[in-house]
Amino acid sequence: MRRKAEIRIIVLVGTFFLIFTALCFNYYRIAVKREHVQTARTNSQFTIIAGNSEGTIYDRNMKPVVNSQTKNIAAAVPSFLDRNSTAEFALDKKQFIEDFDKGLPFTFECKPDTPDSDGLTIFDIPERYSENQPAQHIVGYLSEGEGVAGIEYAYNKILRNDYGENSVTYTTDGFGQILIGDGRKIIRSNAEKSGVVTTVDLDIQKICEDAGKGIEKGAVVVADIKTGELLAMASFPTYSVDDMEKAIDDKRSPLINRALYSYSVGSVFKLVTAAQAIDNKFGGYVYNCTGQADVEGKIFNCHKADGHGLQTLSEAITNSCNTYFINLSRILDIKAFRELAFNLGFGREIHLCSGMTASGGVLPTVKELMIPAELANFSFGQGKLSATPLQITQLTCAIANEGKMPVLRLIKGMTIDGEEIMGGKSAQYSQVLEKDTADQLKDMMISAVEENENSNAKTKYTTVGAKTSTAQTGRTEKKGEELCHAWITGFFPSDDPQYAVTVLFEDGGYGNDVSAPVFREIADRIMQEK
Repeated sequence: MRRKAEIRIIVLVGTFFLIFTALCFNYYRIAVKREHVQTARTNSQFTIIAGNSEGTIYDRNMKPVVNSQTKNIAAAVPSFLDRNSTAEFALDKKQFIEDFDKGLPFTFECKPDTPDSDGLTIFDIPERYSENQPAQHIVGYLSEGEGVAGIEYAYNKILRNDYGENSVTYTTDGFGQILIGDGRKIIRSNAEKSGVVTTVDLDIQKICEDAGKGIEKGAVVVADIKTGELLAMASFPTYSVDDMEKAIDDKRSPLINRALYSYSVGSVFKLVTAAQAIDNKFGGYVYNCTGQADVEGKIFNCHKADGHGLQTLSEAITNSCNTYFINLSRILDIKAFRELAFNLGFGREIHLCSGMTASGGVLPTVKELMIPAELANFSFGQGKLSATPLQITQLTCAIANEGKMPVLRLIKGMTIDGEEIMGGKSAQYSQVLEKDTADQLKDMMISAVEENENSNAKTKYTTVGAKTSTAQTGRTEKKGEELCHAWITGFFPSDDPQYAVTVLFEDGGYGNDVSAPVFREIADRIMQEK
């Protein structure tokens, strides 16, 4: 009996232990379940990021220079989709199936006609750059999502703000499963509407890039003569952000914006010498060119070996007679001559925006110009003198704008909505030439084209004034021939100038041979389209 009683007690204790254990387990299970439910009700959500929208760089007419194209990105929840039917909308089906089979929410690029559903949210995301991106040197590029060159760098914080994220957020249950029935929160950013408005005219920019596609190394600049707004600024060769390694390895240095770099100027500078002569009342100076000039034992040759004969100032501009300007410079006030060059922008930087400042080039000092040979070189744009395409364009603006030289500008203002421009500034001028002096120079530039039967700058749809230049560099190519920079700068229409254009062909040869045809095409196409 005692043995049976002990067994009953052991069984009873065991039973109570099992019941207690079951109760404890059940209580723990209920407690945990309630905890999951509470979490689901408060902050259990799952967010899918479908890409970022960034601020746009606009042209003067609010046309997007970047963000001009879009792509469709879908945020997908596999558990609510049919794999095979949905795969038909994916641009990369193989990658889609691979991601789908993982069972986790993901994004993929889809076709434009992809339907939206509870398990599939479609976003229209701007693509930063187009395949043939215009104005690449103005735009610049990104590295690891940050601007490192051009406007991308200068306005990095404005273009990449805190509200550019596109996303869809789902509610999840206590086990992390997405609850479609509870809806989804979709955020579609409109950050691409805000951005930076440039002075660039996208149509003119494309004209310049197309006309200059034969320029191996060089630049083209177009400015509004009256406002100084840069309508186009193209540098060659260009590059693609999709292949930066190729651009870095290219010996032609395509990442350089050549519109901002200084080069030997050559005969374009004869316009400055002519301006000083007119101011000094030597506009009627006549000289007999024999083909060379002796400057204290140093012989300077004219490009026409047998000479041009008797030359007036206007004829010397048309014929680009070196010896005329060498002898003319001897009777000029050297200090005033250099000061005029400085006032016309030589030796002074041009700031466009942060990280985009054109070199001031080299402007010889008065002391240096006291050396006869240095003054002789200076008179026709050789020697130490150097300038950027922007500076030369600024000079042309002053001549064509009655002596008023505008400050060149690239930025027009900012925008929040892609429609209204804020923070714009009015044009700024400096009266650097007397109106009569500017008018005379303007007429000489017109004659240099119209009265020169060999000029390649003559246009079909407008009339122009221009001056070419073949600037010696002191360097030679493999065959021993000297390398020269080919320039032309000019304006049109000649009766009421609106556009100033400068073309530089680095190491390109003769200005009339290679740069003038590019100038001509740009002028004709702008007049046809505008």
